[in-house]
Amino acid sequence: MELGKIIDLPRITDPRGNLTVAEQFVHIPFEIRRVYWIYDVPAGEGRGGHAHKHCRSFIVAANGSFDVHLDNGKERRIYHLNHPYQGLLVDTYTWRTIEDFSSGSVCLVLASDEFTEDDYIRDYSEFLACVR
Repeated sequence: MELGKIIDLPRITDPRGNLTVAEQFVHIPFEIRRVYWIYDVPAGEGRGGHAHKHCRSFIVAANGSFDVHLDNGKERRIYHLNHPYQGLLVDTYTWRTIEDFSSGSVCLVLASDEFTEDDYIRDYSEFLACVR
């Protein structure tokens, strides 16, 4: 898989307000087992700083904007997310950090697995040893 993939979600526009939908196996290529969101991130702080052995993620800027830095041990790429109708698909064994949160931003994450600490690689040196 490529290093991250932007997926456009269906957008239903209406003068009363827009609506976007994400369905598992239709728009998101996995079963959604967990949903969480990150918000109220202080200026200059970042989130992430880990990789997953099994869990895949779909990251959406539900409000505001932020940058997602991806690294697979061979290449690095930065994605600027700022549309609530787009998301970034992140595969396993991809180191991710999320930075440069705008004021009031909300990072919504759809995950393929429930939380288990054993799935996380939190040390970058260990991550590089796993992917090489």
